[in-house]
Amino acid sequence: MDELLDLARLRAAAERIDPRFLRTPVATDAALDDALGCEALLKIETANPIGSFKGRGADWFVATALRAGEAVVCASAGNFGQGLAHACARRGHACTVFVGHGANPLKVEALLRFGAEVRVAGEDFDAAKQAARAYAQEQSLRFVEDGLEPAISEGAGTIGLELADEHVFDAIALPLGNGALLAGVGSVLRRLRPNVEIVAVVAQHAPAMKHSLEAGRAIQTERADTIADGIAVRVPIASTLSLLRRCCDRVVAVSEAQLFEAMRRLHRHLGQIAEPAGAAGLAAVLADAAHYAGRRVATVVCGANVAAALHRRLLQDD
Repeated sequence: MDELLDLARLRAAAERIDPRFLRTPVATDAALDDALGCEALLKIETANPIGSFKGRGADWFVATALRAGEAVVCASAGNFGQGLAHACARRGHACTVFVGHGANPLKVEALLRFGAEVRVAGEDFDAAKQAARAYAQEQSLRFVEDGLEPAISEGAGTIGLELADEHVFDAIALPLGNGALLAGVGSVLRRLRPNVEIVAVVAQHAPAMKHSLEAGRAIQTERADTIADGIAVRVPIASTLSLLRRCCDRVVAVSEAQLFEAMRRLHRHLGQIAEPAGAAGLAAVLADAAHYAGRRVATVVCGANVAAALHRRLLQDD
């Protein structure tokens, strides 16, 4: 995956993806802008059946990349698995999702609710992915890797189409896990809004993607211990790094405290419950106010599936 994604396919995806995931609102708040020192445009991707943007790419993938009745296997921290399970149930496919032992129980419950067979394997997401790949090979099933399948990135890229078609902005901060969001939105903006600065955001305690993009090669880390489970990548997908480097100008890392502060700001100013990965873009703006001062900055609030203990802490602190 070296070339930017095809805009024609992204526009086709925008016509076929389950409309419940599309044309999401962009929220603004004057008090939040005053606190940030810039004008923030927050694309809210949480008011849909799975509470995250992952439904876009999963639905487009299932609609276009699978044979009739083909069963699939994936690994997930929770949100992509929900998106895939939801799309598979809607379109008549069996879906098995592998999760790590530390997976958010609320996300696991949602996987079951959407009809997935859930298997727990490994200590974290990347260990679960290894188990899922082995299981798919043993059972002769289709293994689906989020961040690798072009259709998944194309579905995520419809967010970029909506932003570019409807808004003007100087910069965008995008949470970076395995890269479907960055590949999709970045491909759109490089073509339609080439002057927009694209900033990819990782957690300081899960820096593998930052190290890899800066080095130009996959660099694994031993651990990925962050509250932002949706971007807790330990093992990057090497074949996607070239595309991801083309789709961003720089990669920044935010602390656990900055992630939680961004969650607090979203709740206080917009009434939005965002999970840590979903707030990572705003966290980057908060962390480097001088860089964004006086500019119009977009980000994507890409998930709202907060673990119970963290949800209680958010409500208590705010």
